[in-house]
Amino acid sequence: MRTNKLWGAALLCGVAVTFVGARSQPETPALPQEARIKLTVPTVDYRTKWVSLGSFSLLSDEPDKGAKQLHVVYTQPESVEAYLKTGTFPDGTVLIKDVYGTKTEDLTTGRSSYADTLIGRFVMVKDKSNKRASVSPLWGDGWGWAFYEGAETQKTVTTDYRGDCLSCHEPARNQGLVYTQGYPILRSARQ
Repeated sequence: MRTNKLWGAALLCGVAVTFVGARSQPETPALPQEARIKLTVPTVDYRTKWVSLGSFSLLSDEPDKGAKQLHVVYTQPESVEAYLKTGTFPDGTVLIKDVYGTKTEDLTTGRSSYADTLIGRFVMVKDKSNKRASVSPLWGDGWGWAFYEGAETQKTVTTDYRGDCLSCHEPARNQGLVYTQGYPILRSARQ
């Protein structure tokens, strides 16, 4: 199997794509062993080794109470460099979105919400060829998709990206299914 530079670098970093061996629990038992793919949270300390693309806050149902969640997104430095050159994420790009519950308090600068408890993590892995879409319902539309609750890093609660993920990302289809407007580092190439 041929791998590009980014996939190779991703694998060296302990990235989120692993091929499941015979001793692991396969996601799709009917497929040949080499075709069983499982998405996981990277083993590398992505919060310090990768690039923070940006963050989003989600307001609570009562906005005066501040944000109810904070989403912080990371990717490999090579993916940022490639995106800045081409305007698209290269094959093998891994996006990790940490989802935090927040704490809100009044500070001297005003009401502030900040990350508190880790709710879980979203993992997306770019699959430009879309070849893995026939392998698992976690792959399609050019990405692998998974969500891990709390501190979990191996077992996703995602069962099918179409029902679990795509509806939230569909409005960003013209941006490669990624809300790039929230990532200042990626906008710098166009400003």
